[in-house]
Amino acid sequence: MKYRLLAGGSALLLTAALSACSSSSGSDSGNGDGRTTVDVWLMRDSVSAAFQKEFTADFEKRHPTIDVKVQVQEWDGIGQKITAALASNDAPDVIEAGNTQVAQFAESGGLLDLSDRTEELNGQDWLSGLAEPGSYEGKQYGIPYYAANRVVVYRTDLFEKAGVDASAIKTREQWIDATTALNKGGTQGIYLPGQMWYALAGFIWDEGGDLATESGGKWSGALDTPEALRGMAFYEELQALGKGPKDSDEDDPPQAEVMAQGQVAQVISTPGGANVIAENNPELKGKLAFFPIPGKTPDTPGAVFTGGSDLVVPAAAAHPDEAVTFIKELTGDTWQKKLAVAMSYVPNRTTLASAVADDPGAAAMAVGAANGHATPNTPGWAAVEAENPIKDYMTAVLTGGDPAKEAAKASQDITRAMNAGS
Repeated sequence: MKYRLLAGGSALLLTAALSACSSSSGSDSGNGDGRTTVDVWLMRDSVSAAFQKEFTADFEKRHPTIDVKVQVQEWDGIGQKITAALASNDAPDVIEAGNTQVAQFAESGGLLDLSDRTEELNGQDWLSGLAEPGSYEGKQYGIPYYAANRVVVYRTDLFEKAGVDASAIKTREQWIDATTALNKGGTQGIYLPGQMWYALAGFIWDEGGDLATESGGKWSGALDTPEALRGMAFYEELQALGKGPKDSDEDDPPQAEVMAQGQVAQVISTPGGANVIAENNPELKGKLAFFPIPGKTPDTPGAVFTGGSDLVVPAAAAHPDEAVTFIKELTGDTWQKKLAVAMSYVPNRTTLASAVADDPGAAAMAVGAANGHATPNTPGWAAVEAENPIKDYMTAVLTGGDPAKEAAKASQDITRAMNAGS
């Protein structure tokens, strides 16, 4: 299964077959027979056709007065479509949204505040990387649906040849030592392009820093803090143990294709990247495995950006109570476990991580997800990602620029972008 984390909305895409349902919009008020139809927008590839069919049948059996109509939406242009729906009187009852998209929809006043429902929806155990961006100004609008994050995808044969035990890599220091041992004899210890800013964010979070901070209602870039500079220093050290380009990201060239060429021992990717690697080089099938990104200490995995989706209820929803019932079922124990197994997702709660214990890639993700983070929770962050001065900053440092000066410049650019509309 292939994974891709969108840079703009930071939502998760998994390319798998899924049949589209009705393309109409709007909510039915009822069927004239005492039954209510809940209109649901789910994103393409968030569930398989088989899972959707099984869940819908079970839900309607358990709730005989509610019918479910799922409409599959495309990620391309979904922000504008949701914005328009929230501003209308014909919104669906439930919408799947990328976790970092929720703040911009909540800011408009178009979402239902679900703060008083969090206890019944098991909010005490939600992954922070989904729950935090699902809140806005102290109120909970997004209910965590599923998650995915990056892990280390590695070549078992190259590790064995170099005498490196992947299971023993628990800290950054051990990771550097192992990667150094792998980086010889024509093998790249790791392929890490210079602009993989989500990986950099994890290293910054590990140091106690952040990409931006808020004070008095104003956001400011924070790449020039001591903590963030230490995160960049680690990125630079790791990136040097390979031949990754310093002026592009993981998509240029596609890192899975680079690893498929046979000379790369590790990449940082979602587990689905292993499938892409094997598709490009069938000889590597069965030679790829996973471990969580290491942290600073052995007892805490490295911080990771949590991609994924939340479920929201429009303020204009015709059936808000039935919408919450739908969400409660889909995000409850039974269906979260089934969803995780069917789609290799990380469940929405830390207490359900064991559901993917038999899926090596998903299990590694689940370990990292316990230390998951999100980008700054403000509508203004979208402007930062659109311009993305973080990438330029990384390239400048990796090509010899002064880290402090380049970080200060990038922080100013982030501050300007985040506050442009205020």
